[in-house]
Amino acid sequence: MIDLNDVYYFAKVVEHQGITAAARVLDVPKSNISRRILALEAALGARLIQRTSRRFVITEIGVEFHRHAVAMLVEAEAAESVVRTRTAEPSGTIRFTCSVAVAQLVLATLIPRFMATYPRVRIVEHATNRHVDLVHEGFDMGLRAHMGPLPDSSLVQRPLAQIPWYLFASPGYLRRKGVPSAPEELAGHDAIALGATQDAYVWQLRDVRHADQTHAVPYSPSLVSDDMATLKAAACEGVGIVALPGYVGRAEITAGKLVRVLPQWIVGVATLTLLMPSRRGLLPSVRTFAEYLAEHVPTVVQ
Repeated sequence: MIDLNDVYYFAKVVEHQGITAAARVLDVPKSNISRRILALEAALGARLIQRTSRRFVITEIGVEFHRHAVAMLVEAEAAESVVRTRTAEPSGTIRFTCSVAVAQLVLATLIPRFMATYPRVRIVEHATNRHVDLVHEGFDMGLRAHMGPLPDSSLVQRPLAQIPWYLFASPGYLRRKGVPSAPEELAGHDAIALGATQDAYVWQLRDVRHADQTHAVPYSPSLVSDDMATLKAAACEGVGIVALPGYVGRAEITAGKLVRVLPQWIVGVATLTLLMPSRRGLLPSVRTFAEYLAEHVPTVVQ
């Protein structure tokens, strides 16, 4: 096996059209480079450079070898870069955006754990329920929950998890109003809703045991809010039935503050997607955080 260092010096000699010129650029004694070229030619058993006092001439086989040598050095540099990128400690600032609910109920514990592992990373989290333009507002990435497909854009989309939505109510409310045993029995129940005020509200229910069985239930909410924490608190206080992502009500289910209504039915499935402006040129900190979210977010929301 030839020495890659010898190949490197040969390529530099060809690039600078002479041993003297290469030695000057590399700040290496000319005798060292000459010795490297001789060692390479001895290992190959072929003359790569014709040495004359007046001009620099590469042999025919030297030209062909040089073409492969350059490709070899490019690959060696790429291999080194992969290792250095992977082993470099992530550092710097990551600007990140997500909804308020995701910030409070998904990332509140995940982000501190990430930062404990990578103390040189600084995260600026922007929690908002408005639509954020990642590119124009200068964010490195964002998490977005959505029921339907996201609009076509230049953003890189990486789906992380599928999140079922359920109906929840407090035990006290169900004792007072009765426990529905079928979607039709939801009619007349008090309801609270996520989102902005609209003309009509409908729960689109689907039977988890029979995917082809669906039921649309119109309802009239007494409380509408774009804050899931507010809706969950209202449901715990017995204000009415609410549709929320399963993970949002998990702790209250365990504590007995909420129960699932019609547990064999779901009110849709949302997708949680990681968005980034580009895959190219990602800093180690951004790439590492993205992989961390891809690994740990599904364990929290499912």
